[in-house]
Amino acid sequence: MQDSAKPNGITPSQTVGPFFKYGLTPTGDYAWNDAFTNSTLTPDVTGDRVRIEGRVFDGDGVVVPDAMLEIWQADAQGRFADPQDKRALPNASFRGFARCGTDKDGNYSFDTIKPGVVPDPDGKPQAPHIVLAVFARGMLRHLYTRIYFSDEAGNAADPVLGLVPADRRATLIAVREAGKPVYRLDLRLQGDNETVFFDV
Repeated sequence: MQDSAKPNGITPSQTVGPFFKYGLTPTGDYAWNDAFTNSTLTPDVTGDRVRIEGRVFDGDGVVVPDAMLEIWQADAQGRFADPQDKRALPNASFRGFARCGTDKDGNYSFDTIKPGVVPDPDGKPQAPHIVLAVFARGMLRHLYTRIYFSDEAGNAADPVLGLVPADRRATLIAVREAGKPVYRLDLRLQGDNETVFFDV
């Protein structure tokens, strides 16, 4: 019999994936109403509608078929759907949050609007960007990064992007496809061209 007064040793942490698809990312595969989908679009939303898509790769360059991604962003006027943002919200039902899982080929996509400029804590304007959280098997904690847009002049002066070494900034910049409102950004969890992740 074990003495309950003595510690049992260290218990290893659980990883953050793979995920319970039925509850978190059913994407129409089950008779279930998604709490969140891969779209932030609402009937009253204004702004440029865009699609962001790409693939998720592990450190060996193999696609990750069961990652979960979440985005959080401002609306086209740079306002967040959050009580802490005291400015009036012109898009009353815009949530600014979306979630999706990767498919068997590691693909993901989000339908949203291009966000507006938001100030950093010091009041400096930040280039339009989207915050992205990545959950995947084998990781003890989810990862945070940002998605910037290749056709934004404000990228050059963005205070956060400026902290990233110049040769690695491309891992955060979604490239617009010619003639389409589609931006592409592949995510690499480790290895060559690893996506820049932030310690938050």
